[in-house]
Amino acid sequence: MHTPSDSPLISTSALAARLGAPDLRIIDASWWLDGRDARADFEAERLPGAVFFDLEAISDQGSPYPHMLPTPEAFAEAMGALGVSDSDDIVVYDAQGLFSAARVWWTLRIMGATRVRVLDGGLPKWRAEGRPLEHGGIAARDASTFRPAFAATNVVDLDQVRQALGGKAQVVDARGAPRFRGEAAEPRAGVRSGHMPGALNLPFGQLLNADGTMKRGAGLVAAFRDAGVDPDRPVITSCGSGVTAAILTLGLAELGRSSRLYDGSWAEWGAREDTSVEVG
Repeated sequence: MHTPSDSPLISTSALAARLGAPDLRIIDASWWLDGRDARADFEAERLPGAVFFDLEAISDQGSPYPHMLPTPEAFAEAMGALGVSDSDDIVVYDAQGLFSAARVWWTLRIMGATRVRVLDGGLPKWRAEGRPLEHGGIAARDASTFRPAFAATNVVDLDQVRQALGGKAQVVDARGAPRFRGEAAEPRAGVRSGHMPGALNLPFGQLLNADGTMKRGAGLVAAFRDAGVDPDRPVITSCGSGVTAAILTLGLAELGRSSRLYDGSWAEWGAREDTSVEVG
């Protein structure tokens, strides 16, 4: 398990003490499944000096599946335009506490950023503690250079998931239990309900405390083990569209464990006609 100094998470108090540091870059990674305008929220209220990461825009625009990874070159261009370099001290947060920030943390890491952490508890905790916020007009940011170094082994495709389901790795689905069991309809048209045969279900909320922060230590280990997941064995994380899967990836990273993420997730698997689906 990580010490606070090398954890993939940063506390609100630790970030507050870093405000104004010349190498600090704060990214608002907010995204809402219901289509709420996260950019408008960002423009109205944000952490000091934050820039907005548009999860839909900074993605593979040619893919039929939502917010798939862009090319390393396209990602580097987008980060450079936001004034973020691969060597900056990057802190990512979101407006829900701990939701989409993990996806952007994961993306930055596999694209070559060397220092990236997620704000534990996100904007809600920061606001609740009365810490400084910016409102209204956004100052222009100087462009920077992001040098991509894509870690392709940390992301898997459908064929690799098929192989894993045969026993090569644990495939862990972060969706809620009703969706996993096929009792609730999927939010995306044309996507079947249910789960991959052999997958395990660990709803991402099981890793979080009531205040939106991530569990630590034995409590975090227990959350995985209670779902039948052995953190010491290979894990592939999945969810609806690759967003909350990254919360499981973040939790494993907090435990000092590596994992791989299925970028297409259920949006791809459930929409294909050549994939098996189980319910119940």
